[in-house]
Amino acid sequence: MAPVLEKHLPGAAGSGDNNNEDEEGQNLWSAILSEVSTRSSSKLPSGKNILVFGEDGSGKTTIMAKLQGTEHNKKGRGLEYLYLNVHDEDRDDLTRCNVWILDGDLYHKGLLKFAITAQSLPDCLAVFVADMSRPWTIMESLQKWASVLRDHLDKLKIPPETMREMEQSMVKAFQEYGEPEDANPSSPRRATSGEDEDIVLPLGENTLTHNLGIPVLIVCTKCDAISVLEKEHDFRDEHFDFIQSYIRRFCLQYGAGLIYTSVKEEKNLDLLYKYIVHKMYEFQFVTPASVVEKDAVFIPSGWDNEKKIGILHENLTTVRPEDPFEDFITKPPIRKLVHDKEINAEDEQVFLMKQQSLLAKQPATPTRGATESPGRTASGSPRPAGRGQPAVTSGSPLAAVKKPDPNMKAGAANEGVLANFFNSLLSKKTGSPGSPGSPGSGAVGAGVQGSAKKTGQKPGLTDVQAELDRMSRKQDSPVSANNISPTENKA
Repeated sequence: MAPVLEKHLPGAAGSGDNNNEDEEGQNLWSAILSEVSTRSSSKLPSGKNILVFGEDGSGKTTIMAKLQGTEHNKKGRGLEYLYLNVHDEDRDDLTRCNVWILDGDLYHKGLLKFAITAQSLPDCLAVFVADMSRPWTIMESLQKWASVLRDHLDKLKIPPETMREMEQSMVKAFQEYGEPEDANPSSPRRATSGEDEDIVLPLGENTLTHNLGIPVLIVCTKCDAISVLEKEHDFRDEHFDFIQSYIRRFCLQYGAGLIYTSVKEEKNLDLLYKYIVHKMYEFQFVTPASVVEKDAVFIPSGWDNEKKIGILHENLTTVRPEDPFEDFITKPPIRKLVHDKEINAEDEQVFLMKQQSLLAKQPATPTRGATESPGRTASGSPRPAGRGQPAVTSGSPLAAVKKPDPNMKAGAANEGVLANFFNSLLSKKTGSPGSPGSPGSGAVGAGVQGSAKKTGQKPGLTDVQAELDRMSRKQDSPVSANNISPTENKA
């Protein structure tokens, strides 16, 4: 800088040399300014916007966070904001691309005014997210969000001339699509100008009939659910061809690209990022279209047409291409899970009270001591007297004592056993040792009747009744019953 200032001093020596240096300095500054101006024009533009639309739970926030390189677990409401880092490796330039994610509730569609303005609209890319795990909602969702975006663009009141220019640029970009040649690029380089223009083909009848003036991309998420739909809901290849056919015809109407992705399997995520920066920043893109794998479809904007879609229609056998989408792709019925009925254990005391009431209602069965009465026949046969000949006559007083009441409870049955025992003891006292009424004879009733004839009194009935009264007053009768020896019981 100093020599440049000195050349203006009057009377300085070597004025001719200074003039040459002045010219060289001016040329140097011109070259620097020209280089800076060129580099500034070649820098990545800032202020680009991606608008993401989709239903709640479709995975729109998850997939954009994955492209950002972060794990976005927090779900926002209204209008979410993210950004993508875009790096130009050729010029070592870095910029940020804004990402606006609209909530799945239509109540928040008014927030689009903060993301899209008339000035920022030319720098926007619209992304419609479709959930492949719920294919029966795809077409309704795409139509709904496309209508929301169209209504918002109408509210911006863009001049008709400007809107027409944007629409024409979309048509030109669609027509100028060409198959990529280099399939293995070293970096996502930006496309260079001056290339030979391809032959422009006319648009089809149903192509770009809903031109929004901005590029559109359809992203089908959760494509790993295709295998689940086949196994659990009996979806076939015909169903997925029918779905793809409808989506591709929608893409033709808006001039949109189509890509199937899966965050779970990390399928086509890199491809999605490269295609976005290609559409936004004109990076070179060399990946061709792919329609072979049903869960990894990629169709760039400008590649598809009605004839190519017709190939899918050849595989349709039970449905026609023009049939309503919701008639063939229906929501599977909800299969209710059958759970074992839970049984709650009732309270212990309540259970015992129920058992007590049931036992009280049932007739008491005679115990062994009551059935094996001393009044059996002399032969010792276990056969009850009621089945054969009766041991005593029906009018005998002992018969009334020996026969227990069928409805008698356990305690009363024990008293009957004791009564029989003491009755046998009384019969021993009243009968003579050799008389037929002795215990060995086995005919207790006969001994009692014989003694009654001699004395002229009733056969021991008064003594038996007194003994029974004494036993009823005694409290420890079960104890005494338990202390009876087996020999005495047999007697």
